Amino acid sequence: MAAEIHPRPQTRKPVLLSKIEGFQDVVNTAVIIPKEDGVISVSQDRTIRVWLKRDSGQYWPSVYHTMPVACSCMSFNPETRRISVGLENGTVSEFVLSEDYNQMTPARTYQGDIGFLTICVRFDVETRHAFVGDHSGQVTILKLEQDNCSLVTTFKGHTGNVTALCWDPVQRVLFSGSSDHSIIMWDIGGRKGTAFELQGHNDKVQGLCYASHTRQLISCGSDGGIVIWNMDVTRQETPEWLDSDSCQKCEQPFFWNFKQMWDSKKIGLRQHHCRKCGQAVCGKCSSKRSTIPLMGFEFEVRVCDSCHDSITDEERAPTATFHDSKHSIIHMQYEPTRGWLLTSGTDKIIKLWDMTPVVS
Repeated sequence: MAAEIHPRPQTRKPVLLSKIEGFQDVVNTAVIIPKEDGVISVSQDRTIRVWLKRDSGQYWPSVYHTMPVACSCMSFNPETRRISVGLENGTVSEFVLSEDYNQMTPARTYQGDIGFLTICVRFDVETRHAFVGDHSGQVTILKLEQDNCSLVTTFKGHTGNVTALCWDPVQRVLFSGSSDHSIIMWDIGGRKGTAFELQGHNDKVQGLCYASHTRQLISCGSDGGIVIWNMDVTRQETPEWLDSDSCQKCEQPFFWNFKQMWDSKKIGLRQHHCRKCGQAVCGKCSSKRSTIPLMGFEFEVRVCDSCHDSITDEERAPTATFHDSKHSIIHMQYEPTRGWLLTSGTDKIIKLWDMTPVVS
């Protein structure tokens, strides 16, 4: 049974700056325009919109352009003011924005044969590597050459599809989020195959961003949660779950161990696992719960009685803070210069947040 998250009350929290409304369908992607009070959005309602903040304090569209089909994704280059929009039919359309962001000129269109697949891709421009997360929960690393690409390695730790990726080129760490509600930190730079789990969402993880200057990870999910993780701590890997036909504490047989059940004349018990040591235990020997923040468990999980007694109050100190965005998030973007966070939700609303109270 999945653990239930009970967020702790927070003294500092993100500040809601603005809401952008008026969409007919959900916003699939939106970005904050650097050095401007503006936002670019593409939506399932087929529109590309450029929103600029007016003297009234409200955001109004300075550009409103309708595409032939729904817009799936978008990237924006602030230096060239070029927008690349991916459509559901596989077409990529490029536009160039004017310097005042009041006009948008079509530049080029690339025709595709199939629609865009919902996979996550991130790039390391300096080393020319691509990180691809797919529906199987696997992450693939590719080396990009001049005319082709070659496979570097693959790794898998999620039980659901990969829904978010974030790459930190300085620490050489990759973060992946999944529909299985978990986040995994892959320490690629350490070259030891180290992976750390972070459990802090009740639903699909929809976005990840790493603030390298403060060593904090921001994650957003369909549960509406905005979680700030302190990554400037020494984290521990979660153990592999051990296999056993009987409880590794009291040696009572599990319910499939017919021979031991017959020999001992005892009813078989259900198997559980301690999240700290990974041992297979019965319910009686794992009746207690505890947080284990350094293992990524910010909420209480099942532990065996001996591990529960060994966990100190210092080890239970939280390493993350939880905040409610009050809408089910499907996309997020962090602008580190001003410390702003953009979230779009299933409520067809874009929210802009000041994250400096919590990311600092």
